[in-house]
Amino acid sequence: MSKWVYAMFIEKTKTYNRLTKVEVEKHVENLRKLDEAGKLEFCGVFKGYPGVAGMLLLKTDSYEEAEELCKQEPLVVGGYAKYKLKALQVADKENNYLWG
Repeated sequence: MSKWVYAMFIEKTKTYNRLTKVEVEKHVENLRKLDEAGKLEFCGVFKGYPGVAGMLLLKTDSYEEAEELCKQEPLVVGGYAKYKLKALQVADKENNYLWG
């Protein structure tokens, strides 16, 4: 059985530099909620990549479910960021790193 995770790349919009503490708190609360629900593999901030703020690696049952979570991200809802979502097929020991 194929395993998939979904990478949400958070990209800054022109209003990103107007983020308030309240908006960041909403974002962090969303991360906590995703983590508690078992939907967040990990997340982090990119440094030194203009226009890219960070990434979430989502564990969902489908691309569509991951996309719904992306649309609910407070930074996206508030217009501070947009996102790109990519499906990543997991290669690991269990599937011989997708070989054969």
